[in-house]
Amino acid sequence: MALSAAAGPGPAGHSTARKIAVTVGGLLIVMVILLTAFALPGANTAVKDVPIAAAGPQRAQLKATLDQAAPGAFDVSMVTSAAVSEREILDRDVYGAFVVDDDGLTLDIASAASSAVATSLTQVAQQLGTTMKLPVTVHDLRPLSTGDPKGLGLAAGALPIALGGWLAAMGIISLIVGAWHRLIAAAVFGVAGGFVLSGTLFAIGTFDTNYWATSAAAALGLAATCYFVLGFERLLRGGGIAIAALTLILLGNPLSGQSSAPEMLPHPWGALGQLLPPGATGTLLRNVSFFDGAAIARPISVLVAWALLGLAAYYLAGRRHKRRTPFDLHLDDADEPPPTGRHHRRDIPVAGAQPAAQV
Repeated sequence: MALSAAAGPGPAGHSTARKIAVTVGGLLIVMVILLTAFALPGANTAVKDVPIAAAGPQRAQLKATLDQAAPGAFDVSMVTSAAVSEREILDRDVYGAFVVDDDGLTLDIASAASSAVATSLTQVAQQLGTTMKLPVTVHDLRPLSTGDPKGLGLAAGALPIALGGWLAAMGIISLIVGAWHRLIAAAVFGVAGGFVLSGTLFAIGTFDTNYWATSAAAALGLAATCYFVLGFERLLRGGGIAIAALTLILLGNPLSGQSSAPEMLPHPWGALGQLLPPGATGTLLRNVSFFDGAAIARPISVLVAWALLGLAAYYLAGRRHKRRTPFDLHLDDADEPPPTGRHHRRDIPVAGAQPAAQV
């Protein structure tokens, strides 16, 4: 009778209606959060406080006209000459510059910095030319490559950077045993992934110069992402994986600003996105490939900080489970393979057995 009761179906073998409702409700909430995170920045993209320059003898009047024509759209700085404004564009200090002189209205842009901003500035220049009754000339100082004139490859690259590093870390955790071996695997993935990612962008035409520097930038971004996930998973287990997914995929990808510009996202989300690995990696790739390495100190610092944060979490998790010395990044209990071989053999005495005769 007891055996029959144990083998028969019981309430523990089925989920209650309440559990099903809670599970479905939680999944629906997650779906809404994901949709909102990916759709909201794009739906609210607008030109706001985009840094530009005004040059020429009439720069003060030009700034006033811009402020009146598009209130709050531009952060206009006045410079002395077109040469100075051109230098600021190439240094990534501004996205474009309006110059009024005897030849009319000239707009200098760099579509490689942001094709969306370049398009908006061109439209504003046409409106100003009509209002001021001046001919308009547009100079693109740093155009996108002819193979990808809209920069779609770089815009789409934010998700592979975020998801690729996260998936690589998950694969390393699942397949590689040993703390140091996992760190080495992450470094190898970062370097190899940098060359593969950069090579892919070259193959589709997004980039056409500075392959080695672009590969190094991609490698830094992937390695930083992978180390961050490894460290937080080792320190917090499932909670660390959730934090990494939230940081890299739920926030990092939609807030990267690669499809438009960080300044075009709602404040302060664009600035926050540049402090996360996908945004920093995308900006680093753009500046290395199109602007000869201008303004790369900040994205490099951001990526190094994320890598160090992951390594610090990895080290603290090792200290928590230390067995040898405080500075030993040893195996965790969960990482150790089961004992095998004759050195781990233990004889179990059997009742009634006689001890072996001694020779």
